[in-house]
Amino acid sequence: MCGIIGYIGEKQAAPILIDGLKKLEYRGYDSSGVGVISSGPNGGMRPVPSKVILRKSHGKIQNLEELIKSRPFPESCIGISHTRWATHGAPNRVNAHPHSDCEGKILIVHNGIIENYEPLRDALRKRGHRIVSDTDTEVVAHLIEENNRGDLVQAVQKAIKQLDGAFALAIISSDYPDTLIAARVGSPLIIGLGKNENFVASDVPAILEHTKKIIYLKDQQMAVLKKDSVRVFWFGGKAVKPKVDVVKFHMDAVQKQGYAHFMLKEIHEQPDVLAQMIKSRLKGNQVILDGFGLTEAQLKGIKNIALIACGTAYHAGLVGRYVIEKLTGIPVMVDAASEFRYRDPIVDKSTLIVAISQSGETADTLAAVREAKSKGGKVIAICNVVGSSLTREADGVLYTHAGPEIGVASTKAYVAQIAMLYLMALKLSAHRKKIAARARLRIIRDFKRVPALYKDILKHKNAIAVIARKNSHFGCFLFLGRNVNYPSALEGALKLKEISYIPAEGYPAGEMKHGPIALIDEYRAVVCIAPQSEVYEKMISNMQEIRARKGKIIAIATEGDQAIKAHANHVVYIPKTNSLLTPLLVALPLQLIAYYIAVQLGCDVDQPRNLAKSVTVE
Repeated sequence: MCGIIGYIGEKQAAPILIDGLKKLEYRGYDSSGVGVISSGPNGGMRPVPSKVILRKSHGKIQNLEELIKSRPFPESCIGISHTRWATHGAPNRVNAHPHSDCEGKILIVHNGIIENYEPLRDALRKRGHRIVSDTDTEVVAHLIEENNRGDLVQAVQKAIKQLDGAFALAIISSDYPDTLIAARVGSPLIIGLGKNENFVASDVPAILEHTKKIIYLKDQQMAVLKKDSVRVFWFGGKAVKPKVDVVKFHMDAVQKQGYAHFMLKEIHEQPDVLAQMIKSRLKGNQVILDGFGLTEAQLKGIKNIALIACGTAYHAGLVGRYVIEKLTGIPVMVDAASEFRYRDPIVDKSTLIVAISQSGETADTLAAVREAKSKGGKVIAICNVVGSSLTREADGVLYTHAGPEIGVASTKAYVAQIAMLYLMALKLSAHRKKIAARARLRIIRDFKRVPALYKDILKHKNAIAVIARKNSHFGCFLFLGRNVNYPSALEGALKLKEISYIPAEGYPAGEMKHGPIALIDEYRAVVCIAPQSEVYEKMISNMQEIRARKGKIIAIATEGDQAIKAHANHVVYIPKTNSLLTPLLVALPLQLIAYYIAVQLGCDVDQPRNLAKSVTVE
């Protein structure tokens, strides 16, 4: 969600901080700010006392840049900055971060939610503190001020002991112009190591241009950064020798490389993502799941599986349920992670929990994992981000290695999650004998062809763009699918409403007559997912019912299906493949339809309003 970057070193801080914020725009935000500590000689005369200087603005970072251009920062080699996604208080300049204390000496930026901020705020006001914003964050600055007895680190330690909730904090003070402090509980924060400079950030892309050496802070850890040193310790004070990871991807992975939007670039990266997964995970006909963390005996002992995720990852989980049950016969439940722990789920040591998250920092998914583990379940993570909180809490990790995904609307992470679930199902099927060996080999053969089929679909993206533009005027969309492509309907609707703001619903086509058919008229567009399968004829019946009510149909169908043209206004074709694998192929035209409609409407595709890439608070 919100973005943090802090710098301490020998260079001018402000340009580094602004550039870092731009690289975090994909996380979603509605205001931004930069704070630095200015100190140094005054025209060769006596030294000027250190002081904090703050610039904040509502709206896009461009507004902040223009403010700084009109009111430039003096020289400064230390600072913190933030992009805010509003939780407590309206999105405006006053509520933008950084926040300060009464004396204007301490600056703080914060991701997360301080759940007990109201009683803390009320108590601080009674003790004479002037709190000017509506945020939960500002109370932290005042708590640090109140606890400061000449040692900033101890003041921060005492302050955070009073906090309930999730937080990632970066803190500087004009009384300590050589020190930058970071702390985290439940919200991600990393340290970047450079030469005579160090960084703190909420995500790797913010600092990748400067360093690839990263420390992933763990929950309940603090770091004290000087320009030439980093000290990490637990909140209680015990020192930690942190692991230093080297980031594998390069700067071009977080740049558009000539594409109009990150989303379009990431759509085009999907064939290579899938090809790399197949290359590393399939050796001949054997599925290799390094990191699965289960012995052969444990695999055989699984009696049921629970898939937990949020948003697009939840839709991937729904596809996984169909596939796993089909190939293994193991009962599978799929839960929205935000609901899982509130229904007292039935989980025991024979339950395999599969938690799916692109970022590995989704707050609801992490809470669901902890609930499952408390009941004795074994947790496997399907995740894209190495070193994330989810990967540290899980018993095993299946990394998708899709590379950084910058577009808020997930594309390549989604297909990578589905592909990993197929691989997991194929792995488990070898122990279950639910399907014949020959049928299993045919699925593996067809699965290996998917990257090439993706390239075939992308060759026709211009035709899909034409169809999207012709239907961009509709004010409402309905997406229908059956069986394994019912989740595809949910995901298609989500993609469209995420980036175009058009109301859209996904439904199992068999439920159409149980309510949604009332919506259908000449002012509604309906996307019918109808590749060749055992439910094809039923989808055709649904399409006939829609046409009878003047609904406008975009059909997604299998190449060579000419008959479907009689039932649809427009047809997008996907190559023929095993019907069980069609969700992988269907995902691509659904993404392109949403993308081209949003572009036609002039929407901000990569940074949709009100949305954040990683939802790190409940």
